[in-house]
Amino acid sequence: MFEDDITKQLLNIGVYRCIDILEVLSSLGVFSSCLRYLEAVPWTEEEEEKLRSLFKRFKFDDSTTRDILGRLYLHDSVDSPQILSRQLVWSVTTSVEVNARNELKSLVRGLLYKSSVYEKEHLDISKEDLYVVCQSCLDSLVSISEEATETTSHEKLVKKDTGKPLIERISRQVDNINWLLEIMLDLQIAEDFVNMWADQQELLKMYENTSPMVRYELSRVSAIVFVAMGTRKLQCRSESRLKLLQAWFGPMLLDFGWLQRCRKGLDMKALEEAMGQALLTLPLKQQYKLFMEWFCCFSQHSTECPNLSRAFQIWWRRSFLRGSETCAIESR
Repeated sequence: MFEDDITKQLLNIGVYRCIDILEVLSSLGVFSSCLRYLEAVPWTEEEEEKLRSLFKRFKFDDSTTRDILGRLYLHDSVDSPQILSRQLVWSVTTSVEVNARNELKSLVRGLLYKSSVYEKEHLDISKEDLYVVCQSCLDSLVSISEEATETTSHEKLVKKDTGKPLIERISRQVDNINWLLEIMLDLQIAEDFVNMWADQQELLKMYENTSPMVRYELSRVSAIVFVAMGTRKLQCRSESRLKLLQAWFGPMLLDFGWLQRCRKGLDMKALEEAMGQALLTLPLKQQYKLFMEWFCCFSQHSTECPNLSRAFQIWWRRSFLRGSETCAIESR
C-alpha cells in the first residue's frame, strides 16, 4: 500500500526529485517504485549525472537496477569507440544524399572535436584512419577529374552508370576532403595534409586542361589550407609550405574570381589576408618569385585576383628598406 502511494506521487515530482527520494528510501529498504519509475522515463543530462553519482554510492538489490545501469554504461560493446568512429567517417564520406550528409558532418565533427578537448589521450579516431579516408577521397577526386578532362561539353559531364553530373561528384569529394581537413585541424594533426595536397601531381597536370568549374573545386581545397596556414591553425615545415605554395599558389590566383562569385562559405577577405601571411612565412628569397607572380597577375586582372598589397609591402620593407640589417645578419 505504501509503495502504491509512492508510485502515484512519482508521476508528479519528476526524475530529479525522485532520485532524492530514492536516496532516502534506500536506507529504509523501500525503493522498487522509484527504480521502476526512473527506468521507464527519459532523463536530462543533469539527471543522468545525478544517477551516476547515486549508483556509485549505493547498491540496490533489485532487477530493475540492471536496466537502469544498462542505460548508464555500455557493457560488452561489440565495437570500440575508435572502430565506430572510423565507420561513421566512412559512412559520411560515401553518403550521396546532400542534406543528410551535411547534417551528419556537423554531428560527427562535433563528437570528434569534443573527444579531442576532454580526452586528448584517448582520441576516438586515429590519425592513420583519418588519412586513409582522406586518401580514398583524393583518389576518387583524381579519377572523376580524369573523366572531366575527357569530356568536350557540359552536357556530357555525366557518368552513365550513376547518372550524377561529374561536377556534382567532384564537389562532393572536395566537400569530403575539406571536412576531413577541418577535423584534422581540430585534432591538430593536419600537418601531413600539406604534403599530401602538394603532391597531387595528377590533379596539377589535369588542371590546365580541365574546365573552370573543375579548377574552381580544386582551389576550394587550397583555400582551406591557405586560411589554416595564414591564421596559425596549421604549422608545418618550411619545405612543406614552399612545396604547397609552388604547386597551388598560381592556380589560386587564376581561380580567385570564381571563388568570389561562388564562395560556399569562404570568407574572401580572410582568404586574401591568409594567402599573404602564408607567403610571408617563407624565406625572403623564396617570397620574391611568388610575390612577383602575384604582382603581374594583379596588374592584369585586378579584382579577379586576390589583393596581397599589405603582405607585399611587408616583404618589400623586409627585403630592401632594412637590407643593410639583413646583410649584416647573413654575414654573421
